[in-house]
Amino acid sequence: MSSKETAVKTAEQTSSQKLGLGRLLAWSIRGGSTGVALMVMGFLTIFCTNTLGVPAKTVGTLLLLSKLLDGVTDIFAGFIVDKTNTKIGRGRPFELCIIGLWAATVGLFMCPPSFSMTMKCIWIFIMYALSNSIFMTFLNANGTVYMIRAFNNQQHYVALSTYGGLVPMVVVVIFNIIFPILMGTMATSQQGWITLVLIFAVPMTLLGLLRFFFIKETYDTDVKAGEKLEVKDVVTVLKNNKYIYAIAFATLIMNFCTNMGVNVYYFTDIVGNVGLMGALSAVQMISLPMMFILPQFLKRTTAVRIIRVGVLVTVVGYLINFFAGSNFPMLALAAVLFGAGAVPISMLTPLLIIDCADFNEYKGLYRLEGSLSAVNGFANKVGAGLGAGMLGILLGAAGYDGTAAVKSASALLMVRLLYSVIPAALYFCVYLALRLYKLDKIMPEVRKTNEENREKMKAGKEA
Repeated sequence: MSSKETAVKTAEQTSSQKLGLGRLLAWSIRGGSTGVALMVMGFLTIFCTNTLGVPAKTVGTLLLLSKLLDGVTDIFAGFIVDKTNTKIGRGRPFELCIIGLWAATVGLFMCPPSFSMTMKCIWIFIMYALSNSIFMTFLNANGTVYMIRAFNNQQHYVALSTYGGLVPMVVVVIFNIIFPILMGTMATSQQGWITLVLIFAVPMTLLGLLRFFFIKETYDTDVKAGEKLEVKDVVTVLKNNKYIYAIAFATLIMNFCTNMGVNVYYFTDIVGNVGLMGALSAVQMISLPMMFILPQFLKRTTAVRIIRVGVLVTVVGYLINFFAGSNFPMLALAAVLFGAGAVPISMLTPLLIIDCADFNEYKGLYRLEGSLSAVNGFANKVGAGLGAGMLGILLGAAGYDGTAAVKSASALLMVRLLYSVIPAALYFCVYLALRLYKLDKIMPEVRKTNEENREKMKAGKEA
């Protein structure tokens, strides 16, 4: 290599080591795009029950059945990402799935009301499976793989997971403010729903592609070559890394609670003003400054310990909801608590997945960031699907009738429980599960050993 080529390469490496606000925004905005897509799908149940006339129990069953397909596609997606080797990278090519995700999401709301009940169910199942089992699956599987090859710096990982996590959170909060307001005036017909979803789908697709166009893969940290990967290697890793399952369980419960869509029922039937959902989302922005505090906490403690504290705060917030009724100040206080408490799970999970990959390398196994991310992504989607599905099933079991002018007492009680006690109990189970996560105690040794092994391998190749 000539001195000129060496200088160019050195300059490129130096540039890539600078995170910068532009790179942080370009990377982080995709999380806002997928987050908004999930939020839109959270309104699918009420669209189906109140616009298409599909029974809540039927909708719930369809969404649950789609998760059977997810169980297959997630594992294969992780394997495919880990095995991919293209000129533009390993994780980067799969960013284009954001286009398919939003196309299928819009398609969910384009089901013709004139269809028979059977055809409506088939349409909903296919579109939901495409959006979740295919496109969202690859977007979940490629994230960590892409990140460690684009940045390769522990400080950058922390910044992207904390400061960068503020970006999708702000995007989702803005959505939660605007969507209910527009919903009250536009979502009175199927065409209104389509127009409403398109208002968000077009800009979110374009913003979601920024990462693909502006963030290149520069590094490869694998000790083993990914193209030699076999299915048995994935099975071996998943059998020997128990820590990823505690992370996945926390992710599942968080997405179960946030994607139930029960809030629209609560503010419609308990509060009596669905427009106040937007005001509640605005109040939750009080918790956003936490993103600037988390990096300081991470200098003094570990990510999993911060997450545990957040989970307990979330439990308290949901319990307050049960006593709040239609009292907006109490609902606002509860929203701030369970919103702030959930921040560490959503923001710090990528750091835990990287730790799990480091642990795999420490044990002499493939790192498999893609497969680990796929497991967590599977939990993400199962949680979202179970939330939407169980909402319909439980409301149906309680006798909820979306067309009735006056809802039954049992239906209203179920709405209250789904907005308070049930998520509180589930989050407490998350706290108990995370008490079993002990990986953080050995991470200093793991990172030191891995770095020493990489240096030995590098020296051997140069020799």
